[in-house]
Amino acid sequence: MKVRLLVRYGELSTKGRNKKAFTQQLAKNIKKAIRQYPEVKVHPEYDFMYLDLNGAPEEEIMKLLKPIFGIQSFSPVYIVEKDMEQVKAVVLDLLKDLNPTEKNFKITTKRSDHSFEYDTTDINLFLGDAVLDAFPGITVKLKQPDINVRVDVRREHIMVSLQTIQGAGGLPVGTSGRVNMMLSGGIDSPVATYLALKRGMEVQLVHFASPPYTSPDALTKTKRLAAKLAVYGGSMQFFTVPFTEIQEQIKKSVPENYLMTVMRRMMMRLTDELRKQQGGLAIATGESVGQVASQTLESMIAINDVTNTPVIRPVATMDKLDIIAVAKEIDTFDISIEPFEDCCTVFAPPSPKTRPKLEKAREYEARLDVEGLIEHCLAGITVEEITASSNFDQVKDDDMEDLF
Repeated sequence: MKVRLLVRYGELSTKGRNKKAFTQQLAKNIKKAIRQYPEVKVHPEYDFMYLDLNGAPEEEIMKLLKPIFGIQSFSPVYIVEKDMEQVKAVVLDLLKDLNPTEKNFKITTKRSDHSFEYDTTDINLFLGDAVLDAFPGITVKLKQPDINVRVDVRREHIMVSLQTIQGAGGLPVGTSGRVNMMLSGGIDSPVATYLALKRGMEVQLVHFASPPYTSPDALTKTKRLAAKLAVYGGSMQFFTVPFTEIQEQIKKSVPENYLMTVMRRMMMRLTDELRKQQGGLAIATGESVGQVASQTLESMIAINDVTNTPVIRPVATMDKLDIIAVAKEIDTFDISIEPFEDCCTVFAPPSPKTRPKLEKAREYEARLDVEGLIEHCLAGITVEEITASSNFDQVKDDDMEDLF
């Protein structure tokens, strides 16, 4: 008996004439996720996609499918010849593994081959009676049953499935263009990255490091967060930006209460330069309105002033507890709360300006050699590819020095 995994699209079903591009990208993402199983063949169709396992471990493949955005749900399906006695034998055999006693069930039949000798009602009654005879104590329930036996009569064969596994939803990564995400080691920006990936964006990660003020452990922590996020986005480029010189110059030249505003303006400039180099369409951040001084609307106006590039803020309107809930769900929370300070917290003034004036921010920033600092910083940026299997547990102290 041949086993397939049937993948349902969900939101992709609404894409009309663009649907083919979305399904092809999803197929590409699935092939990338299961590349260690080359025997699995992916077949994208208009209304669904199926994977022929060809002996690959079913449970392992399903585990790899769960975090792939663009999949609404998927089911293991069993391919049976168009013989109802064989279909009955398969259904009873599969039910036996689910210990169906004292559970309820229904049979749901679809018949695209209308020339088949049994119609949907005949099939439902035939299989329903067989299940009731085979398993004393099981009952029929047509709405929200414990077990839904799906039977799909097609021209070439019949497919049987008993499980529907919820997928990650959203849009396939890579269908909404590339963005450059400013990733810190905190709670919010990894959640923002996850939400951007879910809307189909290809995310490149930009992290600002300020050695020796920030430790190698702080950089490692952020890379570990990136590896967690790579489960959803595949491999991602991670840009480490050496920010020490810029922060020192800002601290020397700018009044204390405007340090954070000017610092964020410089971060925005650098991220925008990387975006241009990498062909990105937007900048993304983990800012949540009103959460800290640099995230008030007045601060955002002063910071956005340095670019005309769209800035996407996926968690802008979320409460902190809601952000934490998502962080726990995607398994980034425990890493995010590890006590390694990033460059924002190390240089944070005691009383930052919560409602900075744009004119003042420009005035204080004019004291800096902005172009020279940006050019020197860009020359020192390093980039690496991070995947879900990347291991950053062992990092030597001199690794950080080698980056700058």
